Amino acid sequence: MNCTNSSCPLPRHWPPSIQYLQCSQFHSSVPHDIRLIMRGHSNAQARVVHTVRPSVVIRKISSTVHPAFGQYGLFASRRIPPKTHIIDYIGEIHCDDRPDSDYDLSVYRGHDGADVGIDASRMGNEARFINDYRGIMAKPNAIFSDVDTILGEKRMSIWSSGQEIRKGEEILVSYGKSWWRARETSVLSLSDGCT
Repeated sequence: MNCTNSSCPLPRHWPPSIQYLQCSQFHSSVPHDIRLIMRGHSNAQARVVHTVRPSVVIRKISSTVHPAFGQYGLFASRRIPPKTHIIDYIGEIHCDDRPDSDYDLSVYRGHDGADVGIDASRMGNEARFINDYRGIMAKPNAIFSDVDTILGEKRMSIWSSGQEIRKGEEILVSYGKSWWRARETSVLSLSDGCT
């Protein structure tokens, strides 16, 4: 299955160093049995390829008070009703450890201890540009949600929370306390080594 359809135009502001995907790809670290669990009852031909553009756009953050000033964010290109699917988080599905990636989400934990992540640091879709709400809004207007499709395929999706997201509004989630704790720990470790 071709998840990198070259006939599909890249979203505006897409970085040339990041591979644009229409569906997630498996890294070689994912064993065959985990691939079957992640795919559910679908096969390669039945997997959904996202050909319709989602209701989002990528924009450069121009506000100097925004924590991600100068970087990019994900914005609503039209009104998004409450509790509505916005976009799936697409990237490289893997079973190896990626502590240095800021784009890695846990998507599945098996009973046998298997930990499966989806990393959009080198390849992904528009969802990789979603920012944390801290320092921007009082609370997030969207959430991450583990989803099983009708065919049983496991995905990480982004949904609007309980309120409408207006056209032009930045779509923001909570990265979670553990994400921030991991960054604090790495910053403290680096500062301990400085003289």
